Amino acid sequence: MLAAILFDLDGTIVNTDPIHYLAWQEMLLNFSIEIDETFYRSQISGRLNPEIVKDILPQLSVAEGQKFADEKEALFRKLAPDLKPLSGFSELLAWTDTHQLKRALVTNAPRLNAEFMLEVLGIKEAFHTIVLADDCIAGKPDPAPYQVALSKLAITAEEAIALEDSPSGIWAAVSAGIRTIGIASTHDPQLLQEVGAFMAIPDFTDLQLWTFLNSLIEPDLSTIASLVKKTL
Repeated sequence: MLAAILFDLDGTIVNTDPIHYLAWQEMLLNFSIEIDETFYRSQISGRLNPEIVKDILPQLSVAEGQKFADEKEALFRKLAPDLKPLSGFSELLAWTDTHQLKRALVTNAPRLNAEFMLEVLGIKEAFHTIVLADDCIAGKPDPAPYQVALSKLAITAEEAIALEDSPSGIWAAVSAGIRTIGIASTHDPQLLQEVGAFMAIPDFTDLQLWTFLNSLIEPDLSTIASLVKKTL
């Protein structure tokens, strides 16, 4: 039985990748490094900043890398004052309220970015729990953030559905034993299914999503009929 939906943030609730891409482009030009969208999707999207900086700018010390990442995220926030959620998100929140489901936010976003996005989107109070990679032993693609979310909600993996846009996020959720739906806002739907999503949709208006979710909630009529016969 479905008890909760676990949401990623960047690329899932809101398509921030175009803004992150611009911020990374601008910051890396300071090092005479030019990137295109293919490089961004394969080397940056969905990964943690320390890993990205270590791979792309190995000459930086840990402290210099952290300073670079902080400046990049500050630039992201400067470029993103008018974020809007993906289509159908508010309807999905209302649906979870109707069916008394729990909601968790599970994100690799740095704390300041997460707080900024929740404020801009007007959803600071939308989640029963928020799990940041900063607060876990490891971030995605490690399953730890999702395991923490399940523990905080006091539910099993079988009682949850995860919504993720990146391969690393999908790996994390699937590794935690959670059925995962891919949100194809930034990556090819086929890729998302290849790495473990059992369904890939463009946004929250997709009929596949609603048919599946309602099938988990609506009673099985054949089971009800069987029970009625037993009581007659």
